[in-house]
Amino acid sequence: MVVNNTQSVADRYREFSEQQARAVSPVYAELTARISEDADLCALVAALPPGNKQQPNLLLAAVRYLGGPYERWAPFRAWTLAHWDAVRAVMLARLTQTNEPARCATLLPLLATLPQPLALIEAGASAGLCLHPDRYAYRYDGGPVLGDSPVTFDCRTDGHAPLPAALPDIAWRAGIDLNPLDPTDADDVRWLQSLIWPGRTERPRRQLAAIEAVRTAPRPRIVRGDLVDELPALAAEAPEDATLVVFHTAVLTYLPLARREEFAALVRELPGHWISNEHHTVLPWLDAPAPDDEHLLTLALDERAVAFTAPHGQSLHWFAPPAAPAA
Repeated sequence: MVVNNTQSVADRYREFSEQQARAVSPVYAELTARISEDADLCALVAALPPGNKQQPNLLLAAVRYLGGPYERWAPFRAWTLAHWDAVRAVMLARLTQTNEPARCATLLPLLATLPQPLALIEAGASAGLCLHPDRYAYRYDGGPVLGDSPVTFDCRTDGHAPLPAALPDIAWRAGIDLNPLDPTDADDVRWLQSLIWPGRTERPRRQLAAIEAVRTAPRPRIVRGDLVDELPALAAEAPEDATLVVFHTAVLTYLPLARREEFAALVRELPGHWISNEHHTVLPWLDAPAPDDEHLLTLALDERAVAFTAPHGQSLHWFAPPAAPAA
């Protein structure tokens, strides 16, 4: 069994290197390819609880969070083996919960079509940065800036995307997360920064700018717990005179399919709308094409797929007629 578990880890890290990291982060592609061939590291990872605790992202972020070297294989391997107890402790205590506020640029066209004001619930809220789409500014296709904020998110569009003319009016906002992070806590911010892959110099700066933009805003109510278990009670707290919107981006991939189906069944019963932004394999019942680029996410409103989005909010590829305002 140990051998099988070790081989499973090796396969997982090799697949991550080839399918996820190679085109995005050469540093991470190299490290995870090497880990997949390293019996000692694979055995250590295999001894962790199976599933999300063995994730490549989690291991790499833990090393960076602790100040370990990550740009070259030999120092990375030596340091990680020498400090494994500390790395293991971080991996057991933390989760991969990247909070990419620029995704708000791809959510905004849908949020703008809904009756205002809105009551937002984010499933998998992390530090809640995506619960503040009204605190950022946006520039689509190099055009005029929408909003007044120290941080501006640029987004390329095609396919006649219904670009918003105004920021949404948000009356209430809340979220659910297994381990909520506090954007005013230096340690949590360091973890968020550690989750950003190397080679993307603009993303750490953008995240820190977004944190500054929301620092003075009233903190949303973020419930610690399971998405399925906590959603009904939290939704019941939303004001009745606002349009309830449950949304999530690249979150449900961490749930098994049966749990995703339970979540979907719950959201369908709520008196509001559902915006999902996930890999096309995560909600397999959606009637949506598979993208040519496997890194893209599929954006859907109430289970009607409308666009592909880049994972960091940098592009929106609309493939449906502009959505009419929802009732």
